[in-house]
Amino acid sequence: MKYFLMLTFLAAPALASCPPPPDISRDADALLERAQAAPNEMAARGVSAGLWELWATAPDEQAQALLDRGMSARSSYNFVEALDAFDRLVDYCPDYAEGYNQRAFVNFLRQDFASALVDLDLAIARSPRHVAAISGKALTLFGLGRDAEAQEVLRGAVALNPWISERSLLVEPPGKEL
Repeated sequence: MKYFLMLTFLAAPALASCPPPPDISRDADALLERAQAAPNEMAARGVSAGLWELWATAPDEQAQALLDRGMSARSSYNFVEALDAFDRLVDYCPDYAEGYNQRAFVNFLRQDFASALVDLDLAIARSPRHVAAISGKALTLFGLGRDAEAQEVLRGAVALNPWISERSLLVEPPGKEL
């Protein structure tokens, strides 16, 4: 019995489940409304930082540690460690959009556009107004040579936040003005 209890205690972290991601929809919607109402890019600058703060708030400490480890590794171009952290994060918290978005970003940097696209779709399915994931999907589609589809996706991201830097990649469709 004593060994069974000890084994149960040691296995507990492995059996832990991720709590649901925080509901950031109201705060994100308010920030996106601010971006849409902003008269210029300077006035909208704080919106992106606010959105990133929301997206990068993981469901619990374990998920936050994995997210932070992966982002730190990615910023050091240690893609092997970053992918390991993000793989663990999406395994642990499959409903947390940012885990997929960050893993997609690493794969985008590695020019593994097909893998990035899969994760971006998973992130967007979990957070349909995640502007970074949507614009990341557009960039990934450009990387795959699917320019017309990329333009359509990018228009969706710009509709949410007209001040994203990727807006410079929009081209005027034939017969239409931007």
